[in-house]
Amino acid sequence: MRLATLTRVTVLLGTGFLLAAAAQAADEKGAPLDDAKCQAAWTMASPNGDTLSKDQVVPYVLNYTTVDTDGDGKVTADEFKSGCGAGYVKDSSTVKDMKK
Repeated sequence: MRLATLTRVTVLLGTGFLLAAAAQAADEKGAPLDDAKCQAAWTMASPNGDTLSKDQVVPYVLNYTTVDTDGDGKVTADEFKSGCGAGYVKDSSTVKDMKK
């Protein structure tokens, strides 16, 4: 009986820690970008204005699943702009520094 109780407590604590970590990751965001900074970031990410795959957009966003609002695996200019306003897109100067 003690072992079963200990097992339940361990599982519940482990689940709680996992849920807390997931919530923290989902809430990761920065300051919203104004239109000029957002456009600069979009131009850097998508020079041709095409939609972006996950691999293409990840360097520019803090939380991909939050930016890809329809979950289709592509980020459109409108989704990117919404992400800018919500604080989920990095400032293009930050991305430039990372590429050096």
